[in-house]
Amino acid sequence: MADDGAALFCPLEFRYGRPEVRDLFSRKARLGRALRVEAALAQAEGELQMIPADAAEAIARSATTDRVSLARVDALERDLKHDVMSITRALAEASGSAGRWVHFGATSADITDSALALELKESAVVLREDLSALARALVTLAQSHRATPEVGRTHGQHGVPISFGYKMAVAAAEVMRHRRRLDELLPRLTVGKMAGAVGTGAGFGRHAVAVELGVMRRLGISADEAPTQIVGRDRIAEFTNWLALVAGTAERLATEVRNLQRTEIAEVAEPFDEGRQVGSSTMAQKRNPVQSENVTSLARLIRAFALPPLENMAQWHERDLSNSANERVVLPHSILLADDVLTKLTGVFEGLRVDTARMAAEVNRSAGGSMTESLMLALTGRGLARTDAHELLRRLTKDPGSGPSLAERAKKDPAILQWIDAGEIDRLLDPSAYVQAAAEKTDRVLASIERDIRQ
Repeated sequence: MADDGAALFCPLEFRYGRPEVRDLFSRKARLGRALRVEAALAQAEGELQMIPADAAEAIARSATTDRVSLARVDALERDLKHDVMSITRALAEASGSAGRWVHFGATSADITDSALALELKESAVVLREDLSALARALVTLAQSHRATPEVGRTHGQHGVPISFGYKMAVAAAEVMRHRRRLDELLPRLTVGKMAGAVGTGAGFGRHAVAVELGVMRRLGISADEAPTQIVGRDRIAEFTNWLALVAGTAERLATEVRNLQRTEIAEVAEPFDEGRQVGSSTMAQKRNPVQSENVTSLARLIRAFALPPLENMAQWHERDLSNSANERVVLPHSILLADDVLTKLTGVFEGLRVDTARMAAEVNRSAGGSMTESLMLALTGRGLARTDAHELLRRLTKDPGSGPSLAERAKKDPAILQWIDAGEIDRLLDPSAYVQAAAEKTDRVLASIERDIRQ
């Protein structure tokens, strides 16, 4: 590969994804996992006296990427046109006379699917911590702004005030639901098999159950209770659809930042390095939400990757290869991109600039129009029919933000003064008082999250 990167093809190699996560899917790492499975198989068989104990240990000692090189595996595969057979041949060569016992009783999918389970288990550790880090960033914002009034919007229009902290608490709770989903699906996902050609274990004879248990114990995973030649692909489909859900949340949060950073709203802004960062090649004033836009773009790709695993569930009889090629692309890309968007979002929220003065100004822009619910409920509580109170306030807010404020209109309206004293109206239309409910709910939500996040 050229030093200048000219030979790089996939953007994940040079533009997206953290190097430490990319390393999980390197060819050397994948070869190492396959060799771990072969070693565990030999050791389990040696323990059961299916193969000589010294042969089992010789195979286990040789099952490393120092002894079995990628170069040798690649050379064999050019002739054999079979990836697992190339690994077993290379391992047999490295094991000397013990090589005759390599892969004894196993089929290729026993190795590849068990190695995949190890890969997914390692990936889940990373993704779980990503979710935890994002939740912590959101919790910090929620705590700081638990009672900061911000206008709530429905249909893109002013609704009633919430607190910015509650908005962040809602986001943190959603992120934590994804972490719980991951914890729930992980036992179904991280399963391997050592059950032979069609999943019955016949090649291991009377030791079939013991061999599989021995292998999985050494690998630290469970066995698929009812595989065919491969582990059931519903498990992979569940995982990639979980990734799609995570991507949905990532885009939702990124879109919220993008909308709130719009010039005409400008309530929050992404971190921006004023010393070096450039927003536009021609419009020097630009401070664009580029990280959130990047997250939005990549989240859509993650969701698109969820479709092939659903289609892979339909195999011909006990198996075919229709899943194999696309899984080599889908899984590492989906996981790497999920880590990428979660890490970027965490950075956005850790450095988010929150303009509380702008939020207050936006609440006030409708001249009290966003506080109609408070006044309507008070009128209803005093005896006016709710429908009549609603119609009364609808009439008073036909032109919100222009002319007299809602408070001024209400204080002059006989129909309102019949039920409420003029002196009470300002209190009822105070956004700071109205968001206390949001602040208290934020506290309750955060208390629950903080208990969970420590687990």
